[in-house]
Amino acid sequence: MIRKRVTDRSSNHHQRSPLWRNCTNLQALKRIHAQMVIHGFNSDPSALRELVYASALAISSAINYAHQMFAHITEPDIFMWNTMIRGSAQSPNSSMAVSLYSQMEKRHVRPDNYTFPFVLKACTKLSWVNTGCAVHGKVVKFGFEWNTFARNTLIYFHANCGDIRIASELFDDSAKTEVVAWSALTAGYARRGELGVARKLFDEMPVKDLVSWNVMITGYAKRGEMESARELFNEVLKRDVVTWNVMIAGYVLSGDHEQAMEMFEEMRSVGERPDEVTMLSLLSACADSGALEVGEKIHSSLLEMYLGDLSILLGNALVDMYAKCGCIEKALEVFQEMREKDVSTWNSIIGG
Repeated sequence: MIRKRVTDRSSNHHQRSPLWRNCTNLQALKRIHAQMVIHGFNSDPSALRELVYASALAISSAINYAHQMFAHITEPDIFMWNTMIRGSAQSPNSSMAVSLYSQMEKRHVRPDNYTFPFVLKACTKLSWVNTGCAVHGKVVKFGFEWNTFARNTLIYFHANCGDIRIASELFDDSAKTEVVAWSALTAGYARRGELGVARKLFDEMPVKDLVSWNVMITGYAKRGEMESARELFNEVLKRDVVTWNVMIAGYVLSGDHEQAMEMFEEMRSVGERPDEVTMLSLLSACADSGALEVGEKIHSSLLEMYLGDLSILLGNALVDMYAKCGCIEKALEVFQEMREKDVSTWNSIIGG
């Protein structure tokens, strides 16, 4: 994040004091906030920066509180604006990042080279193409287009949801030294189904990070080219849960449910912990293939993993699996044990 100093209002690292490092939850944050109000909320800019950083980034799920508090800061500096925009972009309500930038403009606060990348990440997450293109114009206007951080984010935005040709144009000789730029452009072509171009870029990459490997494997898996996906999978030296999930989901999509199960067993044998995405793919495979016995084993594994507290998605997948396998009693049992239900839950049990 951005480090705040009196003489440098836009440096890139933020060092927290011991007091704020111990502020790890919303309750502690509110206590410190209350003390600041007593002593004059806007009287200590350094404490305000710490408060913004803690509520927007350091403490999980405190972003709404951050917005409430931020509204009472009379003159936020660029560090505070950037921190709020960054936290909002990462939150479920990413549109608040764009809203905050609009407020910055109205208050004539000059952005720095960190402001626009955070706004662009929100636009990418929301697939707001027109807004993102307008932000690109602002990047050029303020002279940040060739800043590494800003340029890489522009490539990421255009590769994901903007104009892939613009992403390619921005990918010049200086960008080719950045693995982030390579990965973003490769992912952009792969997501658009242009695997030939994506693979060419992938093969030319001087350094391949795990994101790049996963992007290419995903591209082949989505096209049903599981042999090509497996070849790349075998070359990855250090895999993560995403790598495994992509392969499992790919086999499920191509109808090779047995291979999906084998991949799951291989995953567990090397000590990789499956997540919700893994289990949803496997339950889908069981439902489609009628593999009730395997589905029951996965159900048992889920109860161990989540101590019986399953999400709606997993509950729905279990109900659907048991119903499609003809085990209505078990489907009803899972249905009745679910704390929360949605339309899909009811549709699955009625359809069963």
